Amino acid sequence: MDETTVVKPRRKGIYLLPNLFTTGTLFGGFFAIVMAMAGRFDAAVYGILVAMIADGLDGRIARLTNTQSDFGKEYDSLCDMVAFGVAPAILVYAFSLHHLADYKWLGGKLGWVIAFTYTACAALRLARFNVLAAISSSNKDFYGVPSPAAAAVVTFFVWSCVDDSHSLFAWVSGRVPFAGDDVLWLAAPLTLATALSMVSSYRYNSFKKLNLVGRMRFVSFATVIGVLTLTLIDPPRILFLAFFAYALSGPAAVLWRRYRSPARST
Repeated sequence: MDETTVVKPRRKGIYLLPNLFTTGTLFGGFFAIVMAMAGRFDAAVYGILVAMIADGLDGRIARLTNTQSDFGKEYDSLCDMVAFGVAPAILVYAFSLHHLADYKWLGGKLGWVIAFTYTACAALRLARFNVLAAISSSNKDFYGVPSPAAAAVVTFFVWSCVDDSHSLFAWVSGRVPFAGDDVLWLAAPLTLATALSMVSSYRYNSFKKLNLVGRMRFVSFATVIGVLTLTLIDPPRILFLAFFAYALSGPAAVLWRRYRSPARST
């Protein structure tokens, strides 16, 4: 008599732990939007910062617990769009870009156009990442600045302006915090350049390459300790400069390779 194999129906559901952290990303972005609309820019920064931490943990937890799923990937992308696409754009608009409406010769709408450009570029960046990830998962580099890093540039710029702690920057500048109209000349091009960097073709190293449990060289270890120490001394400015340098690393690497490459013979 032939034995028949009974195939049990696959249970449908979602994994709680990684998706709980992903929901934390969504909550941080939503909280930042509400706080930015209320003019509480420091609280909005903390919301996006929480979203960044939650976004960095959900994928690692999913891999450690072997709970990856297609649902989790799609859910993570949607939450990233809110936290790193919409929230930073609203934050920088409410803080500074809305002052562009005072310049009627610019049309009065340039502020929200720049903010929307940032949001649209973040959406395009996330869509491209999903397509490339579906084609191949072997490449660990990013094409274009990742949306969390771009959000960090814009968010920590605002934080650097509104933070009134007694820091080296405050001592040198003699004036902290800054109002949004004071830094409008910097906020507008910074937001637009950061938006375009997300849809650029420059390659960026992935933070997923970091091995936190393996051995590292002493110089690398000392560098990490030094960066952490500086961050504790002045978190807003050091974090802004660190992510701004990361955003510049893509085009800087291209220029460096062109400089080092031998000249072609004609």
